[in-house]
Amino acid sequence: MAFVTANWNPLGDAFYRKIELYEMGWNLKDGLRDCLVAAAPYGGPIALLKAHNRRSPSARPQLEIFSSSGLPLASFPWKSGVVKQLGWTVSDDLLCVQEDGTLLVYDLLGGFKRHFSMGNEVSQSQVLETKIFHSPYGTGVAILTGALRFTLATNIDDIKLRRLPEVPGLQGAPSCWAVLTQDRQSKVLVANGSHLFVLDNTACTPVTPPGLSPQASSIVHMCVSFSYKYLALLTDSGHVWMGTFKDKFVLLFFSCRCRRPKSQQPSAVVMWDGLLLVVGECKETIQYHLDDDSILVPELDGVRIISGTHHELLQEVPGACEEIFKIASMAPGALLLEAHKEYEKESQKADEYLREIKEQSLLSEAVRQCVEAAGHEHEPETQKTLLRAASFGKCFLSNFPPEQFVGMCRDLRVLNAVRDYTVGIPLSHTQFKQMTIQVLIDRLVYRKLYPLAIEVCRYLKTPEYQGVSRVLKHWACYKVQQKEESDEVIAKAVSVKLADAAGISYSEIATKAYESGRTELAIKLLEFEPRSGEQVPLLLKMKKSPLALSKAIESGDTDLVYTVVMYLKNELNRGDFFMMLRNQPVALSLYKQRLEARIGHLQSAVDEYYKAKNEFSAKTTEDEMRLLRFQRKLEEEKGEQLVGFSLHDTMTTLLSVGLHKHAEQLYKDFRVPDKRFWWLRLKALAEKEDWEELEKFSKSKKSPIGYLPFVEVCIKHHNKYEARKYVSKVTLEQKVKAHLAVGDVEGAAEAAIERRNESEIGTVLSRCSATTDHLLVERLNRAKATVAKK
Repeated sequence: MAFVTANWNPLGDAFYRKIELYEMGWNLKDGLRDCLVAAAPYGGPIALLKAHNRRSPSARPQLEIFSSSGLPLASFPWKSGVVKQLGWTVSDDLLCVQEDGTLLVYDLLGGFKRHFSMGNEVSQSQVLETKIFHSPYGTGVAILTGALRFTLATNIDDIKLRRLPEVPGLQGAPSCWAVLTQDRQSKVLVANGSHLFVLDNTACTPVTPPGLSPQASSIVHMCVSFSYKYLALLTDSGHVWMGTFKDKFVLLFFSCRCRRPKSQQPSAVVMWDGLLLVVGECKETIQYHLDDDSILVPELDGVRIISGTHHELLQEVPGACEEIFKIASMAPGALLLEAHKEYEKESQKADEYLREIKEQSLLSEAVRQCVEAAGHEHEPETQKTLLRAASFGKCFLSNFPPEQFVGMCRDLRVLNAVRDYTVGIPLSHTQFKQMTIQVLIDRLVYRKLYPLAIEVCRYLKTPEYQGVSRVLKHWACYKVQQKEESDEVIAKAVSVKLADAAGISYSEIATKAYESGRTELAIKLLEFEPRSGEQVPLLLKMKKSPLALSKAIESGDTDLVYTVVMYLKNELNRGDFFMMLRNQPVALSLYKQRLEARIGHLQSAVDEYYKAKNEFSAKTTEDEMRLLRFQRKLEEEKGEQLVGFSLHDTMTTLLSVGLHKHAEQLYKDFRVPDKRFWWLRLKALAEKEDWEELEKFSKSKKSPIGYLPFVEVCIKHHNKYEARKYVSKVTLEQKVKAHLAVGDVEGAAEAAIERRNESEIGTVLSRCSATTDHLLVERLNRAKATVAKK
């Protein structure tokens, strides 16, 4: 298979290859020139933004997002400030860093998610340069301000800004800088001329790379590898230094000399006008000529090269592929591949090759090499050829485990599906294994490729809660936000699609509908939720209190019912609250039980207090301290809210729900003033409209608050008949008010004349009618004149 090695180029002991991934589907008039470009790793999307035209600031540039194959995903005019940098987060969200230090976050379909600021200092000094990096904490941002100070945030989802120390002798922007992430710490490496400094939280430390060319007067570019393990420096003398850094530099490769590049692309791969140079540890180099403006995107196992017309992958040829396809290779995998080719030709040479492999006891290794090499190939035909050879070799092994072969076949089918031009995720097998299948499914879901995501889950037999059900839940959450369809149509579509899916919470989907302003749709979706405990919180949030209480009662969960009851107590006024409880006997009964239990606890505290008080001798400090502890405990109990109420409200509540004995016990134990207790009981009985119990209460003993309140509460609840029962018991001073309250003007006149009170007589006169009460008016006027003479 000589064609496989046609694009291989040797560099020392290794080979490098450049694979074409896609012919780009976009149509860019000027290519990538004058564009801010950001491509997400792991074959992620590409964002383009034309540079701001400062001569014509009113012109709105277009922010465009494409798949890796150049198919459009989103496009919208940029209406915010000047953008200094574009980048992608670990979850494929687009991050736009503005000149004023504001960061805007969009999803890969162009939907705005949020924005935040990098602080006042950055805002005042303006952003000079920005680096977006990935760390163990998430996606981070490092900013160099106009004041030549560095500000760092290691996780944009939990912003904690760090201002790094100053770089000594820095008069202008540094020639280059990069972010290093090692041992869960992020540091900034800064080059100021030929001097290098490492900035961490506390110090600025000068460092010196060993073996750096003495001819270099300045370090002009630097780049950190994808894994943050290696570092490359480019000097103004054209030397490239490569090594590792951890607290100090370690020389890894020899430096090599090349022409000084004009581009701003620091990498072990050096690119400038029309030329791409691969620099290794030997003095040799590989050169590729580029036909268009391009950008380089570091990957775990190579570098992606994106131009206006093509998308390519430059990588070192994997070891298994090199062993098999290298010219004149005698590796077990190469011999097995030849054996299979001869077998297909029905040639006896197949047996000779097999015997040679088996004599060396390397048949298992040969199968393993073919399977591994198939994973590293991008052409499906080459993959099939290698897998057929591996399958052929397996036939002559009795105990070869099938998992590796079967797993590779599955992986390649998934990879070929997502590499398709219409999907545009050119993952290598190495990247796929690092990413994990869960992340790949998330990437498909973010692109709204729900059918493909479901097929991948089913093919790989992913557990439902991690696979199909999770994808369907995302689909449903997206579906309920569509404005063009009616609530009935969407609810039916969701229920049909999710009918056989396991472990899906309809309440989450309903919540998304409610947040989108579709309350009625949310209620319809909640009907499909089998767990009442999941329905109730959202119903309460939507202010559907009666329905929430009914659902809680249906669930049979007493804690859930009580939670709803206490929520309603805080949300509703007292009258509406108790009216709702009366309509729900189960909730009312449970509420009474909780009150009784809490009252018992309070009474125990009271008994304990009085017992301690009776035993108190005050002979020792210990006795005094013991009594003080009990007093404090009692005060805490009295001050504590009883099922959400203070002591005052507790008694009212007890009376309202008919627990009169408990209320009276509290009245005695806590020595509540008589007037206060009578007022509470009077209002509670009136609210319940229990007129018979109210009359009994009025006759129990002489009222400490008088009987005018009895008249007033009856009138307040529109019961004049009951009110008249208490008028006769009212004191003379309050007779006028009582008679007027029940509409007895004549009785009020008699009381006012008897008291000879000019003000009260005037009040009664104002209530009289000159036509119907003329005799009473004359009598009142004579009485008023008599009182005035005195």
